[in-house]
Amino acid sequence: MYYTKINQENCIACGLCQIISPALFDFTPDGIAFTRKDENKGIIPVPSEEMDAFRKAYQQCPTGAILRSEEPFERQA
Repeated sequence: MYYTKINQENCIACGLCQIISPALFDFTPDGIAFTRKDENKGIIPVPSEEMDAFRKAYQQCPTGAILRSEEPFERQA
């Protein structure tokens, strides 16, 4: 199980994550990506049916802005 969020400081608004995984990622009005299900908090796990698309987006993000964790991000120190 993975949790994900976008490091918005690293996002270059290329659109790749949203093209690959539109159920997980969307864009702010400024074009910066965020995770849809939890407003980029990284507290809701990636659904199993979205895992393949998530992995592909994670691997192909040109700036490494897609973060992943095995636990919710808010629990990390």
